[in-house]
Amino acid sequence: MKLSEFKFKLPDSQIAQFPPLHREDAKMIVLHRKTGAVEHKKVSDLVNYFDEKDVLVFNDTMVFPARLYGIKEKTNAEIEVFLLRELNHDDYTWDALVEPARKIRIGNKLYLDDDNTITGEVVDNTTSRGRTIRFESDYTPDELESQLYAMGHTPLPEYIRRPMKAEAMRQFRKEFMIEDDADAEPILKQIDEERYQSIFAKNIGAVAAPASSMHISKNLLKRIEIRGINYTTLTSHVGLGNFKLIDVEDLNKHKVDSEQIIIGRECVEMVNNAKLAKRRICAVGTEIMRALESVAGTNGLIKEYEGWTNRFIYPPYEELVPNALLVNLYFPLSIQLMMVAAFGGYEHVMGAYKEALKKDYRFGDYGDAMLIVD
Repeated sequence: MKLSEFKFKLPDSQIAQFPPLHREDAKMIVLHRKTGAVEHKKVSDLVNYFDEKDVLVFNDTMVFPARLYGIKEKTNAEIEVFLLRELNHDDYTWDALVEPARKIRIGNKLYLDDDNTITGEVVDNTTSRGRTIRFESDYTPDELESQLYAMGHTPLPEYIRRPMKAEAMRQFRKEFMIEDDADAEPILKQIDEERYQSIFAKNIGAVAAPASSMHISKNLLKRIEIRGINYTTLTSHVGLGNFKLIDVEDLNKHKVDSEQIIIGRECVEMVNNAKLAKRRICAVGTEIMRALESVAGTNGLIKEYEGWTNRFIYPPYEELVPNALLVNLYFPLSIQLMMVAAFGGYEHVMGAYKEALKKDYRFGDYGDAMLIVD
């Protein structure tokens, strides 16, 4: 398919700037992929689409506070360091993005705290904005990692603006019942720290949220358990490759960035048992769909795996493992939209997106959801 086939107009007003008051309050458009019919529900209605012994697969990655601020040596110019992944724990080296990239070169020293107890030296260029940074301090490797996380900020995507524009702030105050004279920014910061994370988060390593899993609250999970629906987790460390712009019209020529995935025995056994019993298996998130498909045999059974995947799924595609998909509403031209279209069918998914736009659904990590079932 062509890149231009995934283009549509998304008003800024429908890009979510904050989460709903409760996780399961988000709207959910339900697409029946065999007919193209849609329903308008809430995430709290999710349990009504699954039966006993069906399986939901969530992402247990943990987002770490990857965005750091500091100054550059000599000039004292303000800089941003966005940590991507640790390259060598004992050598204090990290892969990172830097801003302003054109002014940060190999050999530059970066100061990240007021006391200059932690400095970073740029030791290599990786991409136009990418740098390898070796940190220097008196801390042990474990202590340094803890200090970096303590200094870091929630890595919200660029389309979530902090501080928010006036209209978005008014909506936020109204939905979260914040008095006009109260300072909303500290409240918003606390909400970001809690809500830009799923309740399953335990394996640190993501620099972007597993947005689809973030819709699940403890209350909704309890209802899932009561209904007898099984659930399991795997780890897919979501990276910034999800936001990387595609610059080729022919999708066959696009290469996606690799992401680390870890699929353990419990997940394998539950998914494979459900597959053999012909139960419904729901991937919660495009990254979960990709992870399952990356380790599936031709019979649709999966295996334990720890490693990396750069699988790019787009139409036409026939899935091997999941037969249901819970996702967020994604941006035009995004690889996530292409994966959803591969699962739900291009015409049906794009038709459902038109409905979502008409009904003022919110898009993005803090936005509303789409459930695709047969």
